[in-house]
Amino acid sequence: MAELPGLADDRALLGRTSTAERVSDILRNRVAEGYFPPGTKLSEDSIGGALGVSRNTLREAFRLLTHEGLLEHQLNRGVFVRVLTVEDVEDIYRTRRLVECAVVRGLAARPRPLDGLAAAVAGGLDAARRRAWAEVSTANIHFHRELVALSGSERTDELMRRVLAELRLAFHVVADPRLLHEPYLARNQRLLAILEAGDFREAERELARYLDDSLHGLVEVYGRSVRG
Repeated sequence: MAELPGLADDRALLGRTSTAERVSDILRNRVAEGYFPPGTKLSEDSIGGALGVSRNTLREAFRLLTHEGLLEHQLNRGVFVRVLTVEDVEDIYRTRRLVECAVVRGLAARPRPLDGLAAAVAGGLDAARRRAWAEVSTANIHFHRELVALSGSERTDELMRRVLAELRLAFHVVADPRLLHEPYLARNQRLLAILEAGDFREAERELARYLDDSLHGLVEVYGRSVRG
């Protein structure tokens, strides 16, 4: 059985109440981090052994993540981390545009503190100075999660957590993460400044342009990557 030392470190997170939901949380985070890249076959023996969970618990966690679109079951082959199609990426962005723009629109009636957004911007700039482009990607995801959190809705937070985890499957296929993420450091700063100024109508317009440009850029580089 192959050893998975990094994943074994997560075993402590399960505590004494190991459940499929907790296992799926751990695996979701690991997939989002690129620990299991797209196309990876997931070994029940290795993962179950690393986490110390039963085969039935692990299979239920796989089922949950398959439902979320992070994994796929291939008949007679096993369970794999999904490789998104370009159409999947486009659909993810349709969802993002609907949700994120609606959140910004709603701030006009119910402004919220922007500390989380500011921290995500600072984290991205710090990672860029260190040329840690994977961390820049993570900071950008945090920026958008903090943006959605301004809705004050746990259900919306949960929806976008899953959507953004799925989006990171595409990021892990792109060969040059700097090319993908660096341009949005400045755009995150600009969007934050507009929100801090209280111009929520302009912020919504800026966010819509931002997401459209992000989609077009990602589709271009992602399409080349998956085609080889």
